[in-house]
Amino acid sequence: MTNDAQLQRPIKVAVCIAPGTEEMEAINTIDILIRAGFEVTTASAASDGALIVAGSRGIKLVADVALVSIADDPFDCVVLPGGLGGAECFRDSPLLIEFVNQHKYDGKLVAAICAAPAVVLEHHQMYPKAIMTAHPAFMEQIPEDRRRTKRVVFDVNGNLLTSQGPGTSQEFALEIIVRLAGKEKAAEVAKPMVVWPNMHYDVLPRV
Repeated sequence: MTNDAQLQRPIKVAVCIAPGTEEMEAINTIDILIRAGFEVTTASAASDGALIVAGSRGIKLVADVALVSIADDPFDCVVLPGGLGGAECFRDSPLLIEFVNQHKYDGKLVAAICAAPAVVLEHHQMYPKAIMTAHPAFMEQIPEDRRRTKRVVFDVNGNLLTSQGPGTSQEFALEIIVRLAGKEKAAEVAKPMVVWPNMHYDVLPRV
């Protein structure tokens, strides 16, 4: 959670994309974080530096910048959407792995969804003690003692947020807001979105 001094400046979030990124997970997260007033930068980790990439369903996703151009910039949160192709691109990009690791070492929030927790984070043993979740198809790649089946999981010691898939991407994005700006801000964003009632975002913060 940020303090009051930090909240006086825009909260900066980098959402990484690559060929094969799951479109709902990327777009829902970007849209919802912008609704919260965050400064969101979409960064392409494509190996050729392309800013326009085809997502997992062939929908074109457009990045603001190539990841290399912001690799040394600090962000409050780094987001890794899923989609197997996109997650494999992240996994195989030394630049992406270093970018995530640097923010991890700086104590910043890292948020990964769908295939990304298993294919990227677990593959590189970036959070060897953290509890996490992933898409059911990739769940067994996470050791059983650290595997959770909840839709959204936060590991407080690692400052790591993970989630399961396209259908959980709204909850995932709202939980990023909770972690960076508080429950009241998440409730403020959720109310006009008319989110599913069982997501429990109301005008009052959750207890």
